[in-house]
Amino acid sequence: MMMTTKRRKSSGGFTFAEVMGAILVLTIAVLGASAYRYHATLDTRKAELQTTAARMASMLCETWRGAEEPNTFDPVAYFGTELAIDSMDIHDGPRTPTDFEVLGTYRIVVNGVDHRTALFWRDVYSGLRALTVIVVWDWDPYNHPLGPYKYASQSFTLTTYVVN
Repeated sequence: MMMTTKRRKSSGGFTFAEVMGAILVLTIAVLGASAYRYHATLDTRKAELQTTAARMASMLCETWRGAEEPNTFDPVAYFGTELAIDSMDIHDGPRTPTDFEVLGTYRIVVNGVDHRTALFWRDVYSGLRALTVIVVWDWDPYNHPLGPYKYASQSFTLTTYVVN
């Protein structure tokens, strides 16, 4: 008779493959959560910039609409020191359509972000005028300068109508 010894199976541990599989799953979960957080933060920043531009366009459009003489409206004189606004050359601002009359181009700084705006108008019908404001932000002045034939990477346009 031969004696055989039984090997005991280790029931309390994990195999190397199981440990590596768990590490892989945890790594993928951490990277996914980090990517989600990064993109959520980035989208929040984009939303803040777009909301600021929309508010700025609305403020300029409604102020221009309420001006006694819309043809000579000057936002720099109107807002004074309440807003960091400077008048600019027409070629330093956003591009405007050719069939509109340009009232002016302005640089506005809000929360350290440089915005460029253009105010332009057109008579749609006799007695009805379209007042349009375009606000652009977030551009690379070296590779994508703003000019009559350049596009900004981000913009917001608002139009209102007045009876003249």
